[in-house]
Amino acid sequence: MSGVTLNKVIKRYGDVQVIHGIDLQIEDGEFCVFVGPSGCGKSTLLRMVAGLEETTEGSMHIGDRDVTRMDPSERRVAMVFQTYALYPHMTVKDNMGFGLKMNGHPKAEIEEKVAEATRILKLEPYLDRKPSALSGGQRQRVSIGRAIVRGPEVFLFDEPLSNLDAELRVEMRVEIARLHKEIGATMIYVTHDQVEAMTLASKIVVLRAGRIEQVGPPMDLYRDPDNKFVAGFIGSPAMNFVNGTAKGGQVDAPGLGIRFDGIVPAGHDDMALSVGARPEHITIDPSGDTHKVELVESLGGVSFAYLTGPTGERIVAEERGDNRSVEGATVGIRIDADRIFLFDATTERRIRA
Repeated sequence: MSGVTLNKVIKRYGDVQVIHGIDLQIEDGEFCVFVGPSGCGKSTLLRMVAGLEETTEGSMHIGDRDVTRMDPSERRVAMVFQTYALYPHMTVKDNMGFGLKMNGHPKAEIEEKVAEATRILKLEPYLDRKPSALSGGQRQRVSIGRAIVRGPEVFLFDEPLSNLDAELRVEMRVEIARLHKEIGATMIYVTHDQVEAMTLASKIVVLRAGRIEQVGPPMDLYRDPDNKFVAGFIGSPAMNFVNGTAKGGQVDAPGLGIRFDGIVPAGHDDMALSVGARPEHITIDPSGDTHKVELVESLGGVSFAYLTGPTGERIVAEERGDNRSVEGATVGIRIDADRIFLFDATTERRIRA
């Protein structure tokens, strides 16, 4: 297997530039997830790695090979798409082995590789079925099996679970995570779903408008975001943000109904802030009177209370246990100062102590 290196990669369509000089190192055996909102360039970047989109400028290496101008067939990658693209008239076994057959591989080799992929993906009961007799999750496993038999250096996944229902998405996330653990291959996975990114990735690349916002392990991005965009995108529900000001080391956040002392670093006085707090770090005080409970979303073991603060700014707070808020109530909130995130309101960059 091999790592992937992108060096100042640029993509243009005519005069429109959609990928802006991306530098990225994906180590051998990593599970790297490209995540971001629609239109951020994540699928375009994946297709550039696959060779399905031409790289306008910059270079791309897989292992020690410069693949920038190579055809897709020469790159030793395998791609799994949103749609399964299975041949409807072929059995599962024939679908998985068809690519090798067309490339003239010996029958014994095809049988061996299909058997190995079948074992990994637990497809033994379905080998003689045709795609129409399979569920959506089973079809996607066949599509992944077709990629495995090719023995690629890098696996590429382009939102492979987007066509599945919620239960199957969870099931397939587990399957893909187990697959990576078993075969140890380098995998690049594109999704707009940050839950998929957090649960699958060893490295997340957060993209916005064709640029990398931050790269790192999932929990590093969650606990230590570089900017407001990453802080709001990683985490479900999203981080709360309210307007604030800094003066004399103190943060005034009227939307939270709270002032915090001694958390503003030197050099940041008299500036507008965006003050962030995650729902699980907000404690509701039933005896308070600063926030109105507009809605309670009960999910069993956890509830999310949607609050409106003194300035009309909305806050989401997580609640657990037996005593939870009720709609229409008036409550207060408490937040530890060390759980607060500060961002420059103009640049949206993180302000760190």
